[in-house]
Amino acid sequence: MASVAELKAAIDIALQQIGDGQSAVQAAGEKLSEAQQTLAGALEGSGHETVEAAQASLTQAGQELEECLAATLVAVEQAQLYVSSL
Repeated sequence: MASVAELKAAIDIALQQIGDGQSAVQAAGEKLSEAQQTLAGALEGSGHETVEAAQASLTQAGQELEECLAATLVAVEQAQLYVSSL
């Protein structure tokens, strides 16, 4: 059976990995935002359905990234509370 210290160390490692994942999600969000701006600028005024669909997909992807980031923030807070209670 793992000791409390080993459990805390494992949780700390997991939290670091979550932090790395959050950084990746934030970077992806920035790239997504850049893609949206580029698409909007390149095709401004275009009513083409493909452009509209691409913009809608990018918007949805951005929302999903934000939800993912929010969920990881909650998970980190819960893990930190758990560690502090050990």
